[in-house]
Amino acid sequence: MRHFLLALLAFVAGCFSGHAADYRVSSPSGSIVLTVSNGDKLSYSVTWNGRTAIAPSAMGFEFKGEKPMAGPFTVLGNPCVEAHVEAWKPVVANKYSDISVASKSLTLQLKETADEGRRMDLEFRVMDDGVAFRYTLYPVTRVGDRMVQRELTEFAVPAGTEGWMTEYPRPFRSSQEAWRTRTPLASVPDSQITGLPLLLKADDDLYLAITEAAMDNWSGFYLGVGKTAGGVCTLETHLSPLPWEEPESWANLKKYEEGVKVRFDDVIRSSWRLVMIADNPGRFIESEAIHSLNEPCAIEDPSWIKPGLSAWDHWWSGEVKVDMPTIKEYIDFASQMGWPYMLIDWQWYGPYAQPNADITKAAPQLDMPEILAYAEDRNVRCWLWIHSDDAARNNAFYDAFPIYRDWGVAGVKIDFMDREDQEMVRWYRKVIERAAECHLMVDFHGAYKPDGIDRTWPNMMTREGVLGSEYYKFAQDRQLPTPEHNVTLAFTRMIAGQMDYTPGGFLNVRREDWKRQTPALVCDTRCAELAKFVIYDSPYMVFCDHPKHVLGQPGADFLQVVPTVWDDTRFLGGAPEEYVLLAKRSGDTWFVGGLNNSVKKKVSVDLGFLPAGTHTATVWMDGKKTAKDPKILEKKVLKVSPDKPLEITMESAGGFVLTVE
Repeated sequence: MRHFLLALLAFVAGCFSGHAADYRVSSPSGSIVLTVSNGDKLSYSVTWNGRTAIAPSAMGFEFKGEKPMAGPFTVLGNPCVEAHVEAWKPVVANKYSDISVASKSLTLQLKETADEGRRMDLEFRVMDDGVAFRYTLYPVTRVGDRMVQRELTEFAVPAGTEGWMTEYPRPFRSSQEAWRTRTPLASVPDSQITGLPLLLKADDDLYLAITEAAMDNWSGFYLGVGKTAGGVCTLETHLSPLPWEEPESWANLKKYEEGVKVRFDDVIRSSWRLVMIADNPGRFIESEAIHSLNEPCAIEDPSWIKPGLSAWDHWWSGEVKVDMPTIKEYIDFASQMGWPYMLIDWQWYGPYAQPNADITKAAPQLDMPEILAYAEDRNVRCWLWIHSDDAARNNAFYDAFPIYRDWGVAGVKIDFMDREDQEMVRWYRKVIERAAECHLMVDFHGAYKPDGIDRTWPNMMTREGVLGSEYYKFAQDRQLPTPEHNVTLAFTRMIAGQMDYTPGGFLNVRREDWKRQTPALVCDTRCAELAKFVIYDSPYMVFCDHPKHVLGQPGADFLQVVPTVWDDTRFLGGAPEEYVLLAKRSGDTWFVGGLNNSVKKKVSVDLGFLPAGTHTATVWMDGKKTAKDPKILEKKVLKVSPDKPLEITMESAGGFVLTVE
C-alpha cells in the first residue's frame, strides 16, 4: 500500500532448545532485557540498564468450568529470537511523518504438561522503550465457548512506586473521564481499579507506563493493587466484564471475578500488554511503540482522509439551539478561520437515545441539503453527532453511513458507549470499518482509551476518554480541569494516543472568579488554551468556543496557522503536575507549546532542534497584566538561534506558543 512501507528485516538472533527453562530477549540497544521463566508457573521479568523494572510476574488464565492455565508447560519446537525493524509512513501523522521502530521478538508455543494438554502461545516484543506481549488461546475438543473468567497477568513493580491513578465511580461502565492522582501504590485500597494508561514512578530516573495495543475481540483491562512484599508491589489485571456479567457492587471484587470476561470458540489473540520504560516520562510522549504493535493500513486508497480543525455548533459555547441560523453561523466561523470542518452536535435528528430515533433524517426545522450546500460553498465540510444507542439499534449505522456519504458528510462523532468489554471492542471495529467503506472519518466520545488502531484504520481520527473542556461547562468543583490536570494529561492519557479534549475557551478567568455558567468560562490563560493546540494530539481538533468570543480577539491569529498533524515531535522539558514543553514540526515550521501548573515560573526553552543560523520566532505569551486578566497576552517577534535557549515566563495556569520559520 502506497502510504505504508512495512520493513520486516528478520534474522535469527539466537534459538533455544525445547527444554530451556528461561528465555532471555534483549532490546536492540541492550538496555532492556526480558526474561521468561517456564517453571511450575509461567512468569516474566524485565530489567532496564541492569535495574529491576518488573520483578518476576505471573501469567496465564482462569476459565469457567476449567482448571487454571498457568503452567507447567512444555515448549514446542526450538523458539528463536528474531530482530525486526518496522518502518512506515502514517496516513495521518500524529507525531511523525516517518516512523521506524526496532525490536526483537520471541514466540513460545506452549502445551500444558498436565492431562488437559491445552495450547497457548506467547508472543513478546522487546523495544528500546518497552516490552510488549500477547496471548493466543485455542479452542478445546468439547462443543461450545471457552470462557475467560480472569487473566492472571501481573506487573510486579519496585516497592515504593507511585502511580497516577484514576478512580471511576463504575470502573467498567465509564466514559473514562477523571483526574489522575499521584498516589503511592502501597496506599491504594483493594477496591480501587485504575484505568489505563497508568504512569508509574519507581525512582527519580525510572518511569514505567502500562497500557494495551491492538484491541480486537478482547476485553479492555484495568489494574488493581495486590500484595506488597519482598521489595515489590504487584499490580493485577482486571478484564472488563461482559454486560450481563457485571456485579451489583463494584467493591465486590470476588463477585466480579466470577463473571465471564471473554468468550471464544476459535483461535483468539489478546491485545498487546505494553510496559514502556524510560528515565523521563516525556519519552513516552515521543514513543511510537503502541502504533508499531498494530497492523499496517487496511484502506487501499486513504487519500480522502483529511485532518484539520473544526468549529463546534452550540453545545459548549452557548445555549443549545438546533436551527438553521445557528448552524450557518458556525459554518461561517469555520470558513473565516480557514478551518475545513464544522461539527453539528446533538439533536440534529431530533430526539435521541429513544426507540424511534432515526439517524437518517434531520429534525423538521433543519434542511440538511441546504446546510451541506451552504458549507460546501464556503469550503467547509460537516461532521454529524450520533448517540451510540441510536447507531447500534438494529445496526442502524450500517445503513446510515452510505446516506451520509451521499450527502457529502465528512465524519461522525459517536457518543456514550461508556464500555470496553469484548462486545464493545468488536463494535468499535465494525463502526470504523463501515465508516471507511463509506469514506467517513470517526470521532468516538464516551470512549475507552486509544490502542493504536488508527494506524490500521486511519479514518479513526480522534476520541475522547478524557476529562476535557466540556467540564468547564458543567463541572462540579471536584471535576474541574485544574492546571495540574491539564499538564499531567500529556504524560498520562495522551501517551495512549489521540485525545479529543476540545480546547479553545476564550472567556478566560482566574480560578477564584470561575463559576459554572453558560457561556462557559475557563480558568486558565488565553495562552494556555492556545498551547493545548500544540501539546495535545488530535488530528481532528475540535474548537469549543463561540465565534463572537474569538473573531478579532488576541490569539485568534494563531488558530489560523496551527496544524493538527506533525512531521516531527520533540519533548523539551517538564514533569507531570508541573509543566510540559513540546516542539512539533509541520513542513519547515516549528511550533512550540508550553503549559504550566498553578505556580508562576520561568522556563528555558532549548531551541537546539533548529538548523544552524538565525531564525524569526513569533511568540504568544502571558504578559505583565495576565495575572489580573487571563484573556490578555503579549505577541512578540524575536530573533532566535539554536545555540541560545529562549527564556519565557508562564503565569499561574498559563502557557505560551511560538512559531519558528
